[in-house]
Amino acid sequence: MNQILKLTSFGLLLASGTGLRAQDATGRQADAEAPEKNPVVAVDKRYEDQIRALAKRPAVQTAFQTILALEPQTHQNLITLNEIPAPPFQETERAAKYAGMLREAGADSVWIDEVGNVIARRKGRAGKKTVVLEAHLDTVFPAGTDVKVKHKGDTLFAPGIGDDTRGLAMVLAVLQAMEKAGLETEGDVLFIGTVGEEGLGDLRGVKHLFSGKGPKIDSYIAVDGGTVGGITHRGLGSHRYRVTFRGPGGHSSGAFGTANPHGALGKAIHYFTTEADRFTRQGIRTTYNVGVIGGGTSVNSVPFESWMEVDMRSESPEQLKGIDQLFQAAVQRGLKEENGIKRRGPDLTAEVKLVGDRPSGGNDPGIALVQRTMAATRYLKAEPRLGVGSTNANIPFAKGIPAVTIGRGGAGGGAHALNEWWVNDQGHLAIQQALLIVLAEAGMAKGL
Repeated sequence: MNQILKLTSFGLLLASGTGLRAQDATGRQADAEAPEKNPVVAVDKRYEDQIRALAKRPAVQTAFQTILALEPQTHQNLITLNEIPAPPFQETERAAKYAGMLREAGADSVWIDEVGNVIARRKGRAGKKTVVLEAHLDTVFPAGTDVKVKHKGDTLFAPGIGDDTRGLAMVLAVLQAMEKAGLETEGDVLFIGTVGEEGLGDLRGVKHLFSGKGPKIDSYIAVDGGTVGGITHRGLGSHRYRVTFRGPGGHSSGAFGTANPHGALGKAIHYFTTEADRFTRQGIRTTYNVGVIGGGTSVNSVPFESWMEVDMRSESPEQLKGIDQLFQAAVQRGLKEENGIKRRGPDLTAEVKLVGDRPSGGNDPGIALVQRTMAATRYLKAEPRLGVGSTNANIPFAKGIPAVTIGRGGAGGGAHALNEWWVNDQGHLAIQQALLIVLAEAGMAKGL
């Protein structure tokens, strides 16, 4: 998940370069985004009554107890899955293992689609509605990263242990609990592990699900967040570019006077960040970042290539379009000015490649799915907090399909870092929350 964890169970907030750092008594640190100003939304009493009545049904109480009894197995599933590397575009091995786990848990059918998503269907009595519970298979870490889980007391340390391997274990636990408790739904439920959520994966897994080649989906519940209570109902759209300036290059002295790709890159960054700073000081929150730059061969060589990767985000399509236009203009200005000062040789060229496109969108907090999610959170004695994020739910948001992203529970931190950690601090509550939302959306069969 690209949205950073927000952990409310930590008492001390420390200033950091890009937001806040939260630290607990053991010295572990949790990443926290600068707080968004989200309106307080009331939970409709009818949805609270619905969730309360649902939770009191004997079969659901049995499922709740089953989730608790499954905790040791869920813990081991988390470790097993985490120790199977799943770098971007290399999720195959983890997908195969996860498909086997879903099949063993009792799903009616399990398959891996054309792009690598693992999909398990649990049929409902009527089958007129399809509800998805999903977590993503991939992590941000490249091939060769040590993903073995290390234990320090009750805490698990490993790259990807929270984001989003815990989500996968949680989705599996919901299926297991439904099977063992004999729960039946009116609608079908799909339990999915998606590929390509992170980085340059560009949501390729969920995009395929909604491309017309995937199954019919009426409601989408993603697991990719922090503590119970955080509910993403709005999508933070983003554009990501890789820009490459190219020229003839040559010896630093012998080829002196030829156009320098680094010069064009530097000018483009300067013009973009200067204009973007002005643009983002007003209106809906919009961010930008030049994250990676590269090129050149040696200190005494004019580079033949210079490149950068740039990220810009906003939940406003208009703001995102505006900052994108500033970026495009800055690239062309940098290119033109560098070509204008060359003394000999051909002009530089610039290739601008869109490598990431996550749409904005969102659900009204009054729709049934959001209200049911808030009500389930309240039932479990947590306070619902609505917010915006960049997750797989961006795609159904943009298509007008009811969707939320919920937290994986427990406590954790260090997302996207080698020292990422997670501890099972009442982690079963997140699984119970997911179960309630699924049952409310799919409709629990009568007589149970």
